[in-house]
Amino acid sequence: MLTTHKGLMIILDGLGDRGIPAFGGKTPLEVAEIPNMDSLASAGQCGLVDPLFPGMPVGTHTGTCLLLGLSKQQAMLLARGPVEASGVGLNNDNKALFFRCNFATLEKNDKGFHILDRRAGRINLGTDTLAAEIGNLDLGGGITASLHPATQHRVVLQLNGEGLSHDISNTDPGNHYRSKGVLNCHAHNPQDSSAVRTSEVVNRLMDKIHDKLRHHPLNLERIEKGLPPANGIICRSPGRLPKLKPLLKNLKLKTAVISGERTVLGLGKLLGYTLFKNARFTAMQNTDLNCKVKTAIQALADHDMVYLHIKATDIYSHDRDPVGKRGMLAKIDDAIAPLISDALVIAITADHSTDTNTGRHTGDPIPSLIYSPLGRTDRCQDFSESACATGGLGRINSSGFLLTMLDQMNQLETFRPKDSAFLF
Repeated sequence: MLTTHKGLMIILDGLGDRGIPAFGGKTPLEVAEIPNMDSLASAGQCGLVDPLFPGMPVGTHTGTCLLLGLSKQQAMLLARGPVEASGVGLNNDNKALFFRCNFATLEKNDKGFHILDRRAGRINLGTDTLAAEIGNLDLGGGITASLHPATQHRVVLQLNGEGLSHDISNTDPGNHYRSKGVLNCHAHNPQDSSAVRTSEVVNRLMDKIHDKLRHHPLNLERIEKGLPPANGIICRSPGRLPKLKPLLKNLKLKTAVISGERTVLGLGKLLGYTLFKNARFTAMQNTDLNCKVKTAIQALADHDMVYLHIKATDIYSHDRDPVGKRGMLAKIDDAIAPLISDALVIAITADHSTDTNTGRHTGDPIPSLIYSPLGRTDRCQDFSESACATGGLGRINSSGFLLTMLDQMNQLETFRPKDSAFLF
């Protein structure tokens, strides 16, 4: 009888990086003290992983959902808004339109809104109070809006009403916010009356929320303390709750997700996986790594596949703090020591690369490894971008990386035509 193995995939958000001048052109991973990861690399196989396509940057939800077993097609169609909604517990309204938003610091002018801070200083206290101030806002025509706080500055916008369309543009200008300000929402197809109506509603909402929040006591208090007020929102990636078919469900594998990040938890919930949450899992630099590792050990007792997600590496990159990222990698390496076992297939990878020089996601491939007790080995002796470029896994996409891990776990059968729905 074929012996199967359990699997543990450690997802270090934003792991891949570019050379840091202060590190002599090396990346945080290349200069970090990570003896446990190096040991896994030398005893297993390494490679570089492209989430979707070589050179194409992706967001957390796209990069993570591929590792969690969604096909490329499903990943490319999955909007961030409903994923965030699932992460905050909004899982029962299939008609609502959900947006991923930030609380932001805005300054109104003749042309609209200038964005002073896209994240309102990464506000992490009082967002529930600000969301409650909006309540169930009547926007006319039977359409209402409400806000639901997520991690830190992030918030989910929910629109309810008939005739709403997700085929509209974002108000969030992304990395170009300093020159563009809050964008005007418009229908992608001007002939689509539902999209035109929805875009008009979103534009009205931007003004209404700013009017309600700019003089809120919490924001006045933040201004007195020299902190940027969260006096508006910027929106992106609208959509409705999707119906998803993950590969791991098709394989009947009992799967668990351990994370403190709402996007990852939202994906896990949408896919029907067991979620392990804890107030000590903060999705920040102060997350309790040892508690996460203990939870992973517990989850492995009765699950076939366990995902352990750590967000802090990405936060340091977005904050342009390479020293902090290097230190966090060393802390993670120390914490994962109890997980290393000859009874497990262990993978370490990421959802995407994040350049600590600029704070943005990049299309650079992700350094990744797979350790299997009876698997092949290559000549990699350490775990880094440069070492993984020479590894036996070569350069593959995230779906291929997951398949390779599942194959090492002896969980895959020979390809059948019906499997294509879960792979492409």
